[in-house]
Amino acid sequence: MNFNQDFTSVSVLTSNSFRLFAISAGNKIDEIFSTENSENIRIVERLFNSSLVVLVTDLKPKSLRMLHFKKKQEICNCSYPSDILCIRMNRCRLVVCLAKDIHIHDIRNMKVLNSIKNIPPNELGLCSLSLNSHLAFPISTSTGELRIFNVNKMKTGLIIKAHDSVLSALSFSPNGSLLATASERGTVIRVFCVKNGQRIQEFRRGVKRCVRIASLVFSNNGEYLCASSNTETVHIFKVDSKAIELAEAKPKSDHEDSKLAEENDSQDSNSVPNSLQFATQNAPTPSTCGSQSWLMSGYLTKAVTSYLLPSQLGDILAQDRAFATAVLAQPGLKHACGLARIQKEPRLLIASEDGFLYIYDFNTEKGGTCKLLHVHDLRGTLEGVIELNIDKCCGLGSSTPTSLPPSPQAEYSKELKFDTAEDVTVIIENSEIVPDNSYASIVKGDQTITALTESAKFRNLCDAIDTPSKLFDELQFPPVAIAAKE
Repeated sequence: MNFNQDFTSVSVLTSNSFRLFAISAGNKIDEIFSTENSENIRIVERLFNSSLVVLVTDLKPKSLRMLHFKKKQEICNCSYPSDILCIRMNRCRLVVCLAKDIHIHDIRNMKVLNSIKNIPPNELGLCSLSLNSHLAFPISTSTGELRIFNVNKMKTGLIIKAHDSVLSALSFSPNGSLLATASERGTVIRVFCVKNGQRIQEFRRGVKRCVRIASLVFSNNGEYLCASSNTETVHIFKVDSKAIELAEAKPKSDHEDSKLAEENDSQDSNSVPNSLQFATQNAPTPSTCGSQSWLMSGYLTKAVTSYLLPSQLGDILAQDRAFATAVLAQPGLKHACGLARIQKEPRLLIASEDGFLYIYDFNTEKGGTCKLLHVHDLRGTLEGVIELNIDKCCGLGSSTPTSLPPSPQAEYSKELKFDTAEDVTVIIENSEIVPDNSYASIVKGDQTITALTESAKFRNLCDAIDTPSKLFDELQFPPVAIAAKE
C-alpha cells in the first residue's frame, strides 16, 4: 500500500495485481485502474494526480517501466546495472536509487542528467526527494549521517549527522525547507533546517522499546509530522513555527563544528527507566501543591539524577511528545500514513499492508486521540474500472533491453563522484505519427519526419505527466447555471 505525493490516491499491490484508488471523499473510494499480471510488482509510484505510473517487477528488478495508464500504453523502459530499490518523483525529476548508485533523470524526456556513484551501500534504498528538488540520502553504514543534494542545479549541499545510529526513515516537508529523520532505534525523530543544517525540533516517540519507523511524512502545509511503526500507535507531532524562524536565522553550520547529534541514541531506549515517564507526568506543580511542591521537586530531582546524568535529563525533558495519536487494531503490520484535507477537513490516512485503508478525524486545534471515521477494504476489485493486462502492455516476451553488468564501484569518500551513466539504457516508445495535413505543411512540401518522430516519442510522456486542470469541483463549487437556478 502506498500513497502518491499529495495523498489523492492509494495504490495496492497483491500477488498478481496492482490497483489504484482515488480518494475523493472520506466515505467514498473509487477504483480507477487495475492490472492483472503474471509477475509480481515490487515497486509502484504515481506522479501526483497524473496518468503517469512507474513500476518495477520481480521478474525484471533492474528495469523501470513508465505507463500511461489511461491510454493503456507503455511510455518508457529503463535498464540499470543492479536492482532498483526506490523511485522518487516530482514535476521535474525522477530519481532511481540502487544499492550503490543514484541516477537522476529529467522526467520529461528521461535523459540521465547525473549519476552519483560514490556512495556507501544503501541496501534499503533510503532516500527522499522534495518538490523543489532537494534529495537526501545516507552516506554512512554505521552512523546516521546524510547528504543533501540539489538535483535541479546539480549541486552538493550539507552533510548532517542526524543520529548516532543508522538511519531508517527520511522525509522532506512539501516546500523542501525541513527534513525529518529517524534512526533504526525509532525512539527519537528529529527535524532539521535544510538551509543551514540546524536542528529545529526533536520528538520522542517512546521510551520503552526500540521500533522501526515504517512511514514518516509531513502534512501538506508542513505544520505536522506523522510517524508510524510496527507498534499499534501512530504519532502526530506539531512542528514549532517559531523554532523554524530561529533556526533559519542562524548561519550555516559546518559538519565538523556543529555536531548536530552529540547525544547518543543509546539513551533513547536503555538508559530511560519506566519510572522517569511516570515521575515527570505525575509530578506536582507549585500551582497545585503549594509549598509541598518544592519538597516533591527535590525528591524528584534526586530520584531521576540517580539514573541519568544532568545533560541526558535535560535532553529528554526538552523533547516534545506527540500532539495527537491514533490507535490501530493490529500491531506488527507495516502502515503507510498521510495527512491531508479531504473536502476541506483534516484527515489522517493509514494504509495497512493487510489491504485496509483507515481514515481518522484529526483535530488540528486540540490534538489528542484521533477518531476512526471510515474503513475501506481494498483487497478486492470493484466494477467499472480500467482493466489492463500488464504483460501485453509492457511487451513481455518481446525484445527488451537486457541489463548491463554492474561497473566497478569506487571506494567511498566524502566527495561525491558523478558519472555519465553509460550503464543506464533508456528506450522511449514511439507514438503513432499523425500526418500533418495543414496548409503550412502542404506549402512546405515533403519534409523529413525526423523532427516529428522525435517530438512524438515524448508526446505520451508529457501527456501523462501533465495533470488536466480542473475548473471546479462539482461537490463544492457547482456550475454557475445550477447555482443561479437554485
